[in-house]
Amino acid sequence: MSPLGTEARHVLEAVQEAVPTLRRNGMETEKQRWLVDENIELLEKAGVFRTAVPERFGGLDLPVAEQAEILQAISRGCGSTGWVSMVWISSAWIVSLYPDRAQEEVFAGGSVRVSGGFTPTGTLTPVEGGYRLSGSWRFNTGVPGAQWNIAAAMVEHADGRQEELFALVPAEDVTIADDWDVFGASGTGSATSTVKDVFVPAHRVVDASVYDAATGDRWNAEAKGRNYSLLSYVLATCAPVYLGIARSALDLFLERVAGKPITYTNWADQREHPYTQITVARAANQIAACEALSQDWLRVVQERADRGEQLTVGEKATLRGQVGYVVEATKDAVQMLFDISSASTILRSNHFQRAFRDISALSLHGLLTPTSSLEAHGRVLLDLEPGTDYI
Repeated sequence: MSPLGTEARHVLEAVQEAVPTLRRNGMETEKQRWLVDENIELLEKAGVFRTAVPERFGGLDLPVAEQAEILQAISRGCGSTGWVSMVWISSAWIVSLYPDRAQEEVFAGGSVRVSGGFTPTGTLTPVEGGYRLSGSWRFNTGVPGAQWNIAAAMVEHADGRQEELFALVPAEDVTIADDWDVFGASGTGSATSTVKDVFVPAHRVVDASVYDAATGDRWNAEAKGRNYSLLSYVLATCAPVYLGIARSALDLFLERVAGKPITYTNWADQREHPYTQITVARAANQIAACEALSQDWLRVVQERADRGEQLTVGEKATLRGQVGYVVEATKDAVQMLFDISSASTILRSNHFQRAFRDISALSLHGLLTPTSSLEAHGRVLLDLEPGTDYI
């Protein structure tokens, strides 16, 4: 792993100091189905929401590998806080692919929280100067605390052609439903959001060229270093959340196991049982292997961006498959530890059970589910087309 730059190191140190507080706030975060204010305030103060904002606007403009390390640290404290932070950071980076005027509006404060998604369940109607936007979007992570929101929507042109576009709207134009009630990742506030007949100026709308960072009318269109392949960048920032949750589970298991007897047996200290020793080693190595694998794709993503190139189809499919493997392997590592935990683990006051439920829930995310991701990777390995545009 390359050494962190000065700015990233300062952010990471502040986040690491906040981890015990993030963990302690986990139960209340779940109860209210949204991050407690203290979590957001601590991360704001640490500079987390400046990490993907260009330096031109007072941001830190950190490379993806440094963003990933910070996100893993946050997730070690709280899975929900890590997932929301990932969405806000990655969506802020997406704004850097919009025209200059939109960037100036969104990045005016240097630190910004942007939610959004890429399921086109909205409709855009062309009008003078822009579009009228209407629609609803489910599972909109982080929208309760966002300042801006990216909404994917379809537009029908005069010639009958339909096109997917991405509209950027201020949070005050978004209505949030009270429909987020789930067993894991409960604090992400991933509620349904709705926009009704809102005007969106043309400079706040981009087309599918955003996937390859090929959008124009912006100062950084030809810049090297940050014009990543969009979906690969998003996947690369999702994976650290799973890694952080798995690391947290391992930490929590090791903290509790010392001197703990195995009930209804003669084992007075679970650490002395060979099966415990083997399971802990297997889980720890599985997590470490995933961390090592992630360094490879982070290197490839950054090297391509530094050369001003996009990833190849093969590289994109490989990255998606490897991220899918990390989702599967980290979930399995947590499951292994859960299976040798005591019955008191199921108490809601026990932080381990929250990590277990969070990683179980997040492993079902459509873009990250191992089966689909490994299928795309396997197809490319077999010299076939990926079978999906989402790579």
